[in-house]
Amino acid sequence: MSRNRHTDLERLFDTGIVGILRGVPAEKTVDVADALVAGGVDVIEVTADTDGALDTIARLRETFDRSEALVGAGTVLDSDTAGAALRAGASFVVTPNFDEEVVRTCNRYGAVVAPGVMTPTEAVNAYEAGADVLKIFPASTLGPGHLRSIKGPLDQLPLVPTGGVSLDNVEAFVGAGADAVGVGSGLVDGEAVANEDYEALTERAEAFRGAIDDARE
Repeated sequence: MSRNRHTDLERLFDTGIVGILRGVPAEKTVDVADALVAGGVDVIEVTADTDGALDTIARLRETFDRSEALVGAGTVLDSDTAGAALRAGASFVVTPNFDEEVVRTCNRYGAVVAPGVMTPTEAVNAYEAGADVLKIFPASTLGPGHLRSIKGPLDQLPLVPTGGVSLDNVEAFVGAGADAVGVGSGLVDGEAVANEDYEALTERAEAFRGAIDDARE
């Protein structure tokens, strides 16, 4: 499939939030994604450790036009998985760690790649290797102060804290310099998914978008 790395990056930063689908039953993924998109979260990540992840990525890509939603793969640990996700239709790849081969694979095929980093050294090394975005992980352990400390001397690095971001702290992360955030269970509530309460997911997506917009003002 054709990709536009620059446009996809702009989409991610403009939206300000990546909705992470981890462990969502395959038969519910389209409805869950649709609920998030309705609430303004139009960047959707399907984690590779979810059963049938590649089929889910392909299904979402077929369901949503690129103008409606950007679909990517998360928890990618190696270049083979990255390549498979891209062939399935993923527009971006997110990893929990920095693996140079994964970055190289995504660069080769023009896909946005966001490796996980924790320290300034890891962040700079990953960026120099070709990363488009740096996933600060785990955000719940590091906190907004850590993000602010990295942004101080390295303001040019695009940072996306992920892991433990919630409605209670998302404004603090954005205020500390986050260019976007990755949100899983704080957005895709397991109980709402189990009960097929998609309206609740839309409302949660709207709340996150509102909090991010407020923090950016």
